[in-house]
Amino acid sequence: MHGGAQGQLMLGADGHVYVVKFQNNPQHLRVLANELLATRLAAAVGLTVPESDLVDVSEWLIAHTPELEMDLGRSKQRCKAGLQFGSRFVGGLMPGQVVDYLAEEQMGEVKNLAEFAGILALDKWTGNANGRQAVFAKKQRERRYKAVFIDFGYCFHAGDWQFEDVPLRGVYHRNDVYREIRGWNAFEPWLTRIETVAEDVVWSIANDVPPEWYGGNLAEMEALVEKLLARRRGVRALIDAFRNSDRRPFPNWGKGQEEDLAESWKEAAWGATMRVQ
Repeated sequence: MHGGAQGQLMLGADGHVYVVKFQNNPQHLRVLANELLATRLAAAVGLTVPESDLVDVSEWLIAHTPELEMDLGRSKQRCKAGLQFGSRFVGGLMPGQVVDYLAEEQMGEVKNLAEFAGILALDKWTGNANGRQAVFAKKQRERRYKAVFIDFGYCFHAGDWQFEDVPLRGVYHRNDVYREIRGWNAFEPWLTRIETVAEDVVWSIANDVPPEWYGGNLAEMEALVEKLLARRRGVRALIDAFRNSDRRPFPNWGKGQEEDLAESWKEAAWGATMRVQ
């Protein structure tokens, strides 16, 4: 598969197809932990992400599959056996279409375009140091695509497990997905769910991450979760920093509110006129 982690497309024993990222990928071991943690946090707040799971890849399969190797530039290395991260392949084995690019006129017809506001909040919360990635899928007889958000390996600043909040990080590369964001209501219900997510939900997701994916250092995982919980209160400020950046991603910010206020004034004036008559 495309991408720095050199994921492999593999058929699981459950009959589903997965994009599998291996422990010895060229990016970092913790990329697997980041993928599982952030993908399941996104699912917990209601965002459209692939199902994720632990995939056990045997020594025998690696030994008998020449393609299961990592290209390290000057050398190659066999994929490491054991538990890997698996992301359910969007589209699966069913006929349909999955693309990673849509023309502007098609983008406006994406079923869940509003979710780009929600995933922005999630990426700011988790400190995604990469650009937001998405694919667009539709079934064979459907006309409109649905966005599915993928690739969370660089959340928590990849292998560093720290937060460097830069306004233009963790955002989608095209402004047209943000065009209809007119105020804070556009980020609901996802933003409030992030701000109010129960601590035990976050801890439960973290507990599902195999310790070998972060070197077995439980203290570092606990510190990461504590920081993540503390950051819930600062997500709006991080979104605001992006809104006020030179990129100007929300050109219609405030326009809907002004229109709603104008409509309220019209209704009030009409009511007053009716009472006078």
